[in-house]
Amino acid sequence: MPSGRRAKSGMERRGAAASAPRGSDRAAQSAARRDAILKAALDEFSAGGFAATRLDDVARRAGVAKGTIYLHFQDKEALFQEIVRSMLTPLVGNLEALREMDMPFRIVAEQIVNLFVSEVLETDGKNIIRLMIAEGPRFPKIAEFHYREVVSRVMAAMRAILQRAVERGEIRHAALAQFPQLLFAPALMTIIWNSLFDRFAPLDARALLRAHIDILLSERNLP
Repeated sequence: MPSGRRAKSGMERRGAAASAPRGSDRAAQSAARRDAILKAALDEFSAGGFAATRLDDVARRAGVAKGTIYLHFQDKEALFQEIVRSMLTPLVGNLEALREMDMPFRIVAEQIVNLFVSEVLETDGKNIIRLMIAEGPRFPKIAEFHYREVVSRVMAAMRAILQRAVERGEIRHAALAQFPQLLFAPALMTIIWNSLFDRFAPLDARALLRAHIDILLSERNLP
């Protein structure tokens, strides 16, 4: 064997292998960076709006290089779309699952209220809806994506649930099945109200939505 060189022992080879990131570790690190980018982007979009947000600012907030963003997302629009998909698609899936369950409307409605409060109003999901209200008219492609991925699916699920309740006589007004937006109107009102007046007179979203369900079902007269 040439002088100054020696074969590495098995322990040394194992140590070198251990020091190099494994494939699963690299995947976990990549996923963590991706999640950090999504969180930072939503914070930036929420603070300054879609148009004013720069990917440089997103990268800085996420603690990554700007080029790292392009490893995961094609551009700012694709980044925003993935925020919508990752944060609101689980809610959509849960509502679609409720459509398939044969339960009284009162029980379904309670679950809808709990889902919307816990997965939207008590999370950053509400910021996405605020952004869509503010930025959707200026960026029609974003509004179209949000409608296709979220709104249209929610409306289809709710229309089926409400139509079943009308046919069973659980709801007196067939117009609810035609206009599912009526069921969600107080939820949107809560987001807008608390965005403007939360420090003066915050709305209790859960109580408001339950009162709305009571009115729809005419179970009791509210004071």
